Amino acid sequence: MSSSLYATKLRADRVPRWLRGIFVFLLIYVFLVGVSSLEAGINVMGSDTQERLFSNVSNPLAGLFIGILGTVLVQSSSASTSVIVGLVASGALTVDQAVPMIMGANIGTTVTNTLVSLGHVRQSNEFRRALAAATVHDFFNLAAVAILLPLELATGFLSNSASWVSEQLVGAAGAEWESPVKAWVKRPVGWIEDALTAFTDNPNVVGGLMVASGLLIVLGSLIFITKNMKTLVAERVERSMNAILGRGAGFIAIVVGALITVAVQSSSITTSILIPMSAAGVISLRNAYPVTLGANVGTTITALLAALAASRPEALTIGLVHTFFNVVGIVILFGLPFLRPLPIKAAEKLADVAVERRMLAVGYVVTTFIIIPLVGIAILR
Repeated sequence: MSSSLYATKLRADRVPRWLRGIFVFLLIYVFLVGVSSLEAGINVMGSDTQERLFSNVSNPLAGLFIGILGTVLVQSSSASTSVIVGLVASGALTVDQAVPMIMGANIGTTVTNTLVSLGHVRQSNEFRRALAAATVHDFFNLAAVAILLPLELATGFLSNSASWVSEQLVGAAGAEWESPVKAWVKRPVGWIEDALTAFTDNPNVVGGLMVASGLLIVLGSLIFITKNMKTLVAERVERSMNAILGRGAGFIAIVVGALITVAVQSSSITTSILIPMSAAGVISLRNAYPVTLGANVGTTITALLAALAASRPEALTIGLVHTFFNVVGIVILFGLPFLRPLPIKAAEKLADVAVERRMLAVGYVVTTFIIIPLVGIAILR
């Protein structure tokens, strides 16, 4: 067992597992309160303020860049997609506007892996393997967006498919969706609104503070959910990873990557575990690759969970879009043999060049995840 996971297990032993499990369920409830507060705050602001805030996201490329940058800033696609679900639930964003933002969140979350790989920069061979293992996730998501975003804009197949499934689950679109957990979170959100209204009756101020409190609650609860879930399953995660990757890779590895990510509530944790293993040469890039794809699917559970706290069926639709986007991306880019090697070859090529010019890796991160999104938003605003 690695030293970090061993230390995690020692800390876990201080708290009974059943008590930590109860704490996780309470944190999930707090997370749902945060999503509901975000939705309520947007509604309190009124339509004029909503239009001013979100008018520029009608451009799909602007939405894509906002999704990338927002996820980079909060270092969590789970948090950013939950916020997007809340905005759709409030009516501030349409499903069509939110789809590119969801795709951007998928790209933005991969920055964590790349930053982890930079820790091996002093050892050339380790750095080459670590950077390749990190950026194969980048190149898969970039390729998936390059294929599926134009296809979605032309046909709407992702949003239409998700809308159809949503209708089967919750009834016809446009009908008021009786969320199974909405009543559970309604009272705490009402307390937040009443407390803020006691200080000011300005709807924009109250709404803005509710949005801010919702964001803080979502981010804080996700941090503690991830921390506690990692503690609960750390040893099992490492055993499962070693067992599966020791027998090679394939669709079973995709399933394992998805299940591990659902368990720890963080795709970044799943994929970041692979970086030191790849750097040490314990696993090959081709064996690590499908686990990262599974992590992409597993992380979509958070957006689906957030939709449970929403009052509109469109929230479930955008959560399903996130899942469908990742599943279809895997079917195309991993399922088709002639496309499967492309992200791997691109990652290996970048790693080979970066070993010779170390600053290129830093430039790649800054340019891809910060400069291009910022410039794109500024131009398209």
